[in-house]
Amino acid sequence: MSKVLIEMKGINKSFPGVQALKDCQFELLSGEVHALMGENGAGKSTLMKVLTGVYQKDEGTMTYLGKELVVPNAKAAQDHGIAIIHQELNLAPDLTVAQNIFIGREPRMLLGLLLDEKELNRKVKQLFARMNLDIDPNELVENLTVAKQQMVEIAKALSYDSQVLIMDEPTAALSDAEIDELFKIIHQLRESGVGIVYISHRMDELKRITNRVTVMRDGQYIGTVPTKDVTNEQIISMMVGREIYGSSKPTDVKKNKEVVLEAIGLNRRGALKDVSFQLRKGEILGFAGLVGAGRTELARAIFGADSIDSGEIRVHGKKVKMKEPHDAVRAGIGYLSEDRKRFGCIVDMDVKMNVAAASMNQFINPLGFVNSKKMAEAADGIVQMLKVKTPSIDQELKFLSGGNQQKVVIGKWLTRDCDILIFDEPTRGIDIGAKSEIYNLLNELAASGKSIIMISSELPEVLRMSHRIVVMCEGRVTGEMSYEDATQEQIMRYATMRG
Repeated sequence: MSKVLIEMKGINKSFPGVQALKDCQFELLSGEVHALMGENGAGKSTLMKVLTGVYQKDEGTMTYLGKELVVPNAKAAQDHGIAIIHQELNLAPDLTVAQNIFIGREPRMLLGLLLDEKELNRKVKQLFARMNLDIDPNELVENLTVAKQQMVEIAKALSYDSQVLIMDEPTAALSDAEIDELFKIIHQLRESGVGIVYISHRMDELKRITNRVTVMRDGQYIGTVPTKDVTNEQIISMMVGREIYGSSKPTDVKKNKEVVLEAIGLNRRGALKDVSFQLRKGEILGFAGLVGAGRTELARAIFGADSIDSGEIRVHGKKVKMKEPHDAVRAGIGYLSEDRKRFGCIVDMDVKMNVAAASMNQFINPLGFVNSKKMAEAADGIVQMLKVKTPSIDQELKFLSGGNQQKVVIGKWLTRDCDILIFDEPTRGIDIGAKSEIYNLLNELAASGKSIIMISSELPEVLRMSHRIVVMCEGRVTGEMSYEDATQEQIMRYATMRG
């Protein structure tokens, strides 16, 4: 019979200007995968950060195997055998994969004076063999894709031999094959008695992997149900307290609409191979492909974040050299990176400053001073338009949920009023309700004449939102189709069509 590993009751937690958790409860059994669901800002991550000592609760009780659990810091949680994989990657980019996994626990020799690199790499290779991962332990983390960095995070958590493992959106950046491997590992852990808290917005994963589902809304506990007894519609109803209307289809873009952006024969060694495409006014152009297909590399090249070896980029028919992001912004191009924490926002600054970050010249008066009133008005407008959940525009971004941070980054480029917008995984880690809002926003932007490139790893999202779809594989464009002709099967055929 399964035993109760974790029990949390009456948990309250407040931050400046907002109560994040109100009388919350949660229970985790040994040998179960327990899904924790809710919209962004519902309090899921905050509740788990209380459990793991990142935050201290204001009120309530926590027990571990029936005994009072006190976790003054994250290390105390690890010592208890409680590990967490955060939604935001938490790796040191200038250290190797092996050093990241065993940071602070490195094997040493010569009375502890020297790092035992051989033993460190042996332990990591042993761990990777268990996970069926093909990653060089000596590779610097900064050279890995987001997907591989995520797998390193998972390996790091597993290296603690934890009895309680918390996974916060672990599959957000993984391919289907990598998700299958992760689920095999989860099944092994569950069979060995490990309790897993699984935070995800992907409804299709629940039936595959979880035993129970607990739903939170607005910082409060809503209910817990066995996965086998509940439908996706019931879970959504518990999460949002309203019906989600989400089956909008794109309206046709006439072929005679002007081409606003054109890539001709773009090449970048190891990333892009003779890539060409056209983006038209008022169009949402979807880019599909498996992890490593080159979609993000293409977006970064267009935005001037990475250089190209050959080829040309035309904006409104005029050749433009993108030597740096400033060149792209000046040409009217905005870029929402897939990794918002590193490239999209400044988490230690407030909402107001983040919204204005790409448009500061609009808020400087003739004497060179910042017009704070004008900046506040712009930020207020973005908060209302995108329904950003924040107590005020003066709130630091690090206190907002991941989905609301994403909305602020989108707001930054709307404030700049760019004609061409590149959205790389715009709904990654965002809940169903917020996804619906962003879909509506993208459709409204396209209808107003904005031209959008949308890169997404979720095929239903690409099919639903795109007027046309470009498919890439190993740095090449392998297919292009209209939304009328596109199917998941056809996209996958192109996505696996190696050069």
